[in-house]
Amino acid sequence: MSILEFLARRRAAEQAASDTDTVRRIVASLDRLEPDRARYIAAFAYILARVALADRLISHEETRAMENLVVRHGGLTEEQAILVVQIAKSQTQIFGGTEDFLVTREFEQVATHDQKLALVDCLFAVSAAANGIDTVEDNEIRRIALELKIPHDEYIRVRVAHRGELNVLREPPREDG
Repeated sequence: MSILEFLARRRAAEQAASDTDTVRRIVASLDRLEPDRARYIAAFAYILARVALADRLISHEETRAMENLVVRHGGLTEEQAILVVQIAKSQTQIFGGTEDFLVTREFEQVATHDQKLALVDCLFAVSAAANGIDTVEDNEIRRIALELKIPHDEYIRVRVAHRGELNVLREPPREDG
């Protein structure tokens, strides 16, 4: 083994140890959250991932939108939000269908009415992050709103704010020729 290979391996090992320490610090800071707040943030992030996965693909743009929303609505640092969103995405992809209703019901029980409406607004924002809101995502958001017991007229008010991002209402591209 050459000295360059040795140094490259050593640097990679040191970087991995540093990354592990960073993750441990983030996890420790999340562990210090009040349990009710932690449950709220976990359910919030999971439901964001649920709608992002509705079209079977969570894009980079949707991931970034989720991270930003978790920072803004969860009061977390960017590093914490990245970790929370990654966990939520993994849980949604692994346990999807079976956990969806249970997690949404948990959120329905711990969130205020205004927090539920804010979540629905966030769901539209996540869906719009990558090429507009597809019908499958729109339908999933409606299901979530029903599970959150949001009255139809209030759901429609939130949806109308995102009407320009609904692909079903967009004009199809013109074909020249």
